[in-house]
Amino acid sequence: MSYFYKPRCKCDENKKCKCGASWAYIVDIGKDPKTGKRKQKKKSGFRTKKEAEAAASILKNEINQGSFIEETNITFEDFASEWLTIYKGTGIVKESTVRIRKHEIKRLADYFAKLKLREITRRQYQNALNDLKERGYANNTIDGAHRTGRMIFKKAVELEILRKDPTQYTHVPKQQKTIEELEGQKALPNYLEKAELKQFLQAAKKLGLEQDYLIFLLLSYTGLRAGELCALKWRDIDFEGQTISISKTYYNPTNNRKEYKLLTPKTPTAVRIIDIDETVINELNKHKLVQKQTIMKHRDIYHDKDFVFTSIDEDLPGYPLYIKKIENRMRRLLKMAELNPKLTPHSLRHTHTSLLAQAGVSLPQIMERLGHKNEDTTKNVYLHVTKEMKKEASQKFKELMENL
Repeated sequence: MSYFYKPRCKCDENKKCKCGASWAYIVDIGKDPKTGKRKQKKKSGFRTKKEAEAAASILKNEINQGSFIEETNITFEDFASEWLTIYKGTGIVKESTVRIRKHEIKRLADYFAKLKLREITRRQYQNALNDLKERGYANNTIDGAHRTGRMIFKKAVELEILRKDPTQYTHVPKQQKTIEELEGQKALPNYLEKAELKQFLQAAKKLGLEQDYLIFLLLSYTGLRAGELCALKWRDIDFEGQTISISKTYYNPTNNRKEYKLLTPKTPTAVRIIDIDETVINELNKHKLVQKQTIMKHRDIYHDKDFVFTSIDEDLPGYPLYIKKIENRMRRLLKMAELNPKLTPHSLRHTHTSLLAQAGVSLPQIMERLGHKNEDTTKNVYLHVTKEMKKEASQKFKELMENL
């Protein structure tokens, strides 16, 4: 049922109306499922009765087709909190990812926190992305905030809390690089050449702290991520078959050694079995014997959870090494070896890629070994190395022909 009326005018009937009174409608939209009482939708502001009737007709058509959505007054911050609970409840999202989403929600909340979800327009949302850019945030940071924003508003539409998604057709503003920046940028990540890796590992063996040599040998000979190495347990190593099984990663954002967690890997392809050679097997055997002595020494307080790389401190023996510790140790050794101090444990993963490419291993095999499904960085390293190899082959052919 529909009703059309003109709100009461407060102006003097003998004078021209100045209050802007206009036509309005009231339309029955069903019954409240909780109380069973009739629910109505009211809207005013129409200049004529005909405009009000046309708007009411559209509304009734939506109700009849089942496409009507009654938008609520929920604010962005309240729904974002509700969405985060739903997001975590899927059971397939890692704790580290949830933590990232919380940070991204905070960035969006700077603009929308107290606004009603239904009042946020496409222009407001785009302006927020533009402002993040002007405030100096990196493209990756803005991309992340936008990705989270899209998920939040999409869920609001799915739950019929919102009619339209204001993130649709919006985009992350990209800063145009100058010619000088394009010419000076490095497309490839830093990694060690074969001779440099030898130099680095020699420094680790001669000057490294306890476990350093094996840690960096394993990273450079397998391409493991630092988190995968920290989570490694002895049961993951098949000494007879000479393989390592990767099925988990270490997570500890606060670097509190007691509060670590073991999570599933980044992607399904990250679960893999890696072949290792006798060099690595022999070093692992030596390390296991030394570790047994440490366990016996601290048997009353040792955190015996089967970890390969553990703390040897008197206060917390047996707890797994954390990523920051490995980064600090690598920086120390790089300085001693007079190599690039900006390299990280992840650089050894790129190093492994380049050496495999030099050895003639195919790109699909390399990506399988690294646990990658699609990684542009790995492809770039591989293509760079193989390109240089092709140049070398061409040069050798040229030299051969010159001797004819």
